[in-house]
Amino acid sequence: MLHDKETMTSRERVLRAFQRVPADRVPIDYLYNPGIDERLKQHFGLAPDDDEGLRQALWVDLRGIGATYRGPRLHPEQPGVSVDPLWGIHTRWIEHSSGGYMDFCDFPLRDADEEQVARWPMPNPDDFDYTGVGNECKRYDHYALYVHCYGDLINGNGFLRGMEQTLIDLQTDEPAGLLLADRRFAAQAAIAERILDAAKGRIDIFWLGEDLGTQKSPMISMRVFKKHVRPRYQMLVDLAKSYGAKPMIHTCGSSSWAYEEFIDMGIDAVDTLQPEAKNMSPEYLVEHFGGRLSFHGCISTAGPLTYGTPAQVRQNVQDTLDLMMPTSSFMLSPTHAIQDNTPTENAVAMYDAAKELGWYGVTGK
Repeated sequence: MLHDKETMTSRERVLRAFQRVPADRVPIDYLYNPGIDERLKQHFGLAPDDDEGLRQALWVDLRGIGATYRGPRLHPEQPGVSVDPLWGIHTRWIEHSSGGYMDFCDFPLRDADEEQVARWPMPNPDDFDYTGVGNECKRYDHYALYVHCYGDLINGNGFLRGMEQTLIDLQTDEPAGLLLADRRFAAQAAIAERILDAAKGRIDIFWLGEDLGTQKSPMISMRVFKKHVRPRYQMLVDLAKSYGAKPMIHTCGSSSWAYEEFIDMGIDAVDTLQPEAKNMSPEYLVEHFGGRLSFHGCISTAGPLTYGTPAQVRQNVQDTLDLMMPTSSFMLSPTHAIQDNTPTENAVAMYDAAKELGWYGVTGK
């Protein structure tokens, strides 16, 4: 669906952001928690399950493609916790002032040895239904399509072994932790490859993810990154490239210290871009990586979007666009899922500002 001033499809403008050439306007994306998603649907008069209607109301240019699991439950339910049926991750509901989260707990592989990790059930790519992938690609033909294959070495292993043990594993080359990473990456890659194959070249973005920084510094050394993180992600990058998809990696916190490595690996875009973290401001990113990476994010979920007024949100969007638009490589998005304590009017102000202020004015195809 084209709006009055638009001269390109969503897919065309997103691909231009990856090519780092101007489009008609800046691409827009949407990440959310359930509470704000429900309130935004109410604001626009949409049904609670009308996800597509909300994306169209917000002018979102990206759509995700996946496959449905049809296999058996791999990890049994347990009293008092929620057990993920595919990966065996344990979570428990934790209330807070604006709602709650399913928070990770128990860490069932924290003390596991290599033999126990080798026996841990992992999802089989044969147990997913890929028959709908082609139809989804046709349904969203005008949009930029992505597949999530996060990898998520530190967080993903941390969900099962705990963060402390995971970081020890990487520092000490612990075989059990490294085997868990390899098995997780292999399973994710196999499932993603089947989706890519079923999509027949229609997937535009291969969305990776890794938390590499605190707010102030790296979480791991460059030595650990090069030894354990980079090789595993290089496998995923190479898989994406073999299907013509562009790798984009989500990295939380202060993570620009790894961006030169990303460029060398062939990663095309970086996501999240928390502006309050060290060396993550739009100014810093443009100065050091403009013209070499594309950018997705920058509108902080810990800034005016949550704690300001609609006028301050609008100004934040304007300031970000002023810095990022000259790179011709910016996709406007919240840094993380918009939190449930975000005022509805602030979220609406963010997307209204993006629709109004994000125009390059380029015409043609």
